[in-house]
Amino acid sequence: MKTYLEIKVPISYNASWFEELREELKDMPVLWQRGYYHITMAFIDDTQHLPEVEAIMHKYLDNAKPVGITFDKLDVFTATNGMLIVNLTATDVPADFQTLVDDIRCDICCTNSNIQSDFKLHVTLGRITEPEADIDDVGFLIDEIDISPFTLTLDEVEYREFRGRSIYKNKLITK
Repeated sequence: MKTYLEIKVPISYNASWFEELREELKDMPVLWQRGYYHITMAFIDDTQHLPEVEAIMHKYLDNAKPVGITFDKLDVFTATNGMLIVNLTATDVPADFQTLVDDIRCDICCTNSNIQSDFKLHVTLGRITEPEADIDDVGFLIDEIDISPFTLTLDEVEYREFRGRSIYKNKLITK
């Protein structure tokens, strides 16, 4: 079974930088994400021992604090399936957040579950599935957009089946 852990990112589809991005890429075949934005902390291609993996979520997230991340860059990369991912990212990943992600991923691997992809902090904004789309062309257009850095507090995590039910949810609180 495929499962994943996400931390939700409260951005607006109507933010001025996002509108500018869509305008800049209006001639590209982008499938824009609408109203649901997150960072995937772990995507588990083959989840083994689900109760153990769920226990890992409790271990690390039941008492975790919200994380502040400063987003300051628009980017594009090629996913393993070949599509281009237009995304929002941060130049500097907070060390405590990176440690949390690394620790969770390490413990998940100890359950014999299979995490194939490395962690790459990004918020998917759109996908380009057209095989003829050139990453350099998309990158050139994205580079034209001036995005002012902004910091968001991320405080909502969810572990769920891929395209399925929620297994674990938590609202992170400052203690």
